[in-house]
Amino acid sequence: MEDLNDVGETSSPYFLIERYIDLCTELKLLPNPYIVDVLEQIFQLSPQKAYAGFRLYLAGNYRYFPVKRLTDSDAVALVCTLCKVSFITGLDLRYNRLTNCGAEHIAKLLLGTQSLEYLNLMCNEIGVNGAEWLAKALQQNHTLKYLRMNGNKFGNKGGMYFATMLQINCTLEDLDLGDCDLGTESLIALTTVLNKNRNLKSLNVSRPLLHSLQEKVTAHVALMLSINQTLQELHLGKQGLNNFDVDQLCEALLRNQTLRYLDLRCNQISRDGARSLAELLKHDTPLQILDLTANRIEDEGLVYISESLLYLNHNLKALAVVSNSITGIGLVAFANALKANRSLTHFYFWGNEMDETACKVFANLIKVGRLKPNRTDVQPYWINGRVYLAEVSHGLRKHYYWTPISGEDEEPAANAGPALLKAAPAALPNGQQM
Repeated sequence: MEDLNDVGETSSPYFLIERYIDLCTELKLLPNPYIVDVLEQIFQLSPQKAYAGFRLYLAGNYRYFPVKRLTDSDAVALVCTLCKVSFITGLDLRYNRLTNCGAEHIAKLLLGTQSLEYLNLMCNEIGVNGAEWLAKALQQNHTLKYLRMNGNKFGNKGGMYFATMLQINCTLEDLDLGDCDLGTESLIALTTVLNKNRNLKSLNVSRPLLHSLQEKVTAHVALMLSINQTLQELHLGKQGLNNFDVDQLCEALLRNQTLRYLDLRCNQISRDGARSLAELLKHDTPLQILDLTANRIEDEGLVYISESLLYLNHNLKALAVVSNSITGIGLVAFANALKANRSLTHFYFWGNEMDETACKVFANLIKVGRLKPNRTDVQPYWINGRVYLAEVSHGLRKHYYWTPISGEDEEPAANAGPALLKAAPAALPNGQQM
């Protein structure tokens, strides 16, 4: 690969396609038709939008027409094309075939760019060496705010490189390391670094590989939450968390004034864990979004949460209890709580046992407008005079792993979590605003 310092600066976004083809010729590479098509679409942008900055969408799972997924050789020409370009603010390369070699070229782009704020490398084939290249580049990068690495299996060692990076980097705000096969050491390192990091606002460390119960790191996460006053979003899905772990987290969150989104999906939380969360909610903490999808809180757990929402909580806006072995008893109790609580606006509960009474109650809540149709994952319908509930594709993060065939990728109804975080400022106890 040629030295990026030798590549001239492109002053116009409309010359990118010409530059890309010339570089492919110079490097003796075949132009990727997908890249060519995307660069040609720049001509459809007005000069105002083009020079103001835009993202290049080169996702390998694009559904509207077949695309040739990017490989490491494509990354060479693409990076040469985009280096020293001031109008590219984001680069989406999810679901391609980039390996460690491709990550090395992307790292060189991070060192040469002055405008890139968004980088999505989700579900490529980047390993430990690629993680090292990217993490070291980010130690010197001062523009990137969003990095998504989930689905790249760089393991515990790769996670350690990102933990080291967070000690130095002072601009990154959103880091997604979910499904990266992180280990105990890297999880501890990441949470320890956040005791002092004052920039990161969102962290995803879901589905690490913890091989025994002794390897849980909940105590380290709890300590971080009691110290860190910057983090707003934390994803701890698929970590095998139990009721004791949740109790530790809740004790720490009583001292936390910034966390707004807590994701505990796919763990081992039952009614006792739900009771700890209910006690936390009674203190009206800044928590606005709580995801308990695929646990087992059952009726008693939801009743505990319902009681906390009756008069004592005014900040929680969204709750997901999808697939939690809840019956109509718990759902009706929660519906009654919604009549008194006016702050919770999003409720997702598909996958539970919905009897006729529960169906009637929630159909009525939707009818009177207490629960908006685009803020829940069910829709009522009637057969022979009886009401039933059908599932609709709404949720907190429905489009996390895939893109829809029609509609917007970041549609608020299907991605309510990020939308809620953007819509309102962080809330403090007693109704104050940050």
